[in-house]
Amino acid sequence: MTEEIEKPRVALPALIVAQAGPAAARPVRMPRAVAEPVSIEDKLWGAADELRGKIPPARYQDVVLGLVFLKYVSDAFAEKRAGIEQALSDQTNEDYTTDPNVRESILEDRDEYTAANVYWMPVEARWDRLKESAKQPNIGELIDGAMDAIERENPSLKGVLPKIYGAAGLPSRTLAGLIDKFSGLEFNAEARAHDVLGRVYEYFLNRFGVNYGGEHYTPRCVVQLLVAMIEPFKGRVYDPCCGSGGMFVQSRRFVDEHGGRSADLSIYGQEAVLDTWRLAKMNLAIRGMVDAKLGDRSGDTFHEDLHPDLRADFILANPPFNDSQWHGELLKEDPRWVYGTPPASNANYAWIQHFIHHLAPDGVAGFVLANGALSSWQNGEGDIRRKIVEAGLVDCVVALPAQLFYGTQIPVSLWFLAKNREGGRGLRDRKSQILFIDARYIGHMVSRTVRAFDGSDIERIVSTYHQWRSQEGFAAYADALGFCSSRQIADLADDDFALNPGRYVGSPEADERDDDGLEDEIRALSTVVLEKLVQGRANEDAVRAVVEGLLDER
Repeated sequence: MTEEIEKPRVALPALIVAQAGPAAARPVRMPRAVAEPVSIEDKLWGAADELRGKIPPARYQDVVLGLVFLKYVSDAFAEKRAGIEQALSDQTNEDYTTDPNVRESILEDRDEYTAANVYWMPVEARWDRLKESAKQPNIGELIDGAMDAIERENPSLKGVLPKIYGAAGLPSRTLAGLIDKFSGLEFNAEARAHDVLGRVYEYFLNRFGVNYGGEHYTPRCVVQLLVAMIEPFKGRVYDPCCGSGGMFVQSRRFVDEHGGRSADLSIYGQEAVLDTWRLAKMNLAIRGMVDAKLGDRSGDTFHEDLHPDLRADFILANPPFNDSQWHGELLKEDPRWVYGTPPASNANYAWIQHFIHHLAPDGVAGFVLANGALSSWQNGEGDIRRKIVEAGLVDCVVALPAQLFYGTQIPVSLWFLAKNREGGRGLRDRKSQILFIDARYIGHMVSRTVRAFDGSDIERIVSTYHQWRSQEGFAAYADALGFCSSRQIADLADDDFALNPGRYVGSPEADERDDDGLEDEIRALSTVVLEKLVQGRANEDAVRAVVEGLLDER
């Protein structure tokens, strides 16, 4: 039975970047808009349509990612080659020459490219060469050969690139069609500023339910918010469940936007799923982040910590929600469980304590968790939460609106922890306080079922947090009914140390609430219900057709 694919009516949102300067009370400034890669969602839709009926939808991503990677690194190489060629043709340039042999020697000098953090592309791996060969019956083998050649010339990519095209069972005309479609994408310097492979990953998670190990791709606006809140300007950044590497991409962009040095940021990550680990390696590779330490293999962070001695300055993470298959029963005596042994039935408090264990003395962490962790008292979780709160580690909790994540309606929140909350470096002593922000009623719908934050939403949350924690800015901070509230830790005892922001910020009057936002949310939720009903009816029809077909055969 062929799966029907609905073409998206609304393109995924453009990348929106919120900045908050390294100074604690610095206001958030939004950068100028950057042009997106040309119609990437349309190209991905076309690619999916090309693959439909030939391989299972769960494998679409594997085929497409490799080709997008090839086009991406080829465009970077071609752009650098054109720059060298222009310099050789400029009579005012010291490298000017008309000697064709000298010109060709310089154009094919590997060091000219690697010195600029551009991957050296062997001739047989360049996109133009593959495009010329696209209609050959062995195009699958040629693509695999291109991947082999890139890995051979760039050791940091060894064992990372997909070499599945010759054995994928895809007709050569299908691969030719994909090459033709992606030839229309131009990954110039501005376009390459985007998390392109992350966008491809996000697209396939959204459209086809591809879901490895229960993880959910972190929406770009959530990553931007996390990074702007903790400001990873200089130091060691760690994500022990790094997925496609989006946290690292945004951290590097934060440094670049603030005039920092990329060398001042050290990347450490780990990913349990092999395919996703390879994706992260590719995603960072195309940005020249060859020094990123993701381990030499994929691995389970709880049972095979690849960075056991790391004490990170910044931790950014979106761990799997409510993971009940983490085999915690094998780790009951683990030294990471300083505040109590987490239940084997849910890994939420294992992740929290793993983050705390890996924080440097002045380190800060920002991460996503399902809302259940805010108030659960099951299986000892409440006692663990109380001890963490009483230890003065929780700095801020932000409740997020529904429908931010593709593929799940689980309500989530952001936690921000800090090892040192006693002041210094422009920050005030706030070890006895926690800031609660209720952001459930901000943001806008970007499609019938997906909500996102825009720049002003991110700015509002980030500015509130930075003002609250700042030595200078705190004088101007004030609680805002229905949005933010600063509470004494001692006061939380009456609420069993629950951390739900809605408990503490209060509720605005009905006429003060964002009516448009509520209408959008009600409309979106209604749409989800209707879509589920339609989908259920379609499934019933499909099953009925199969059963009737079997009866006819009998």
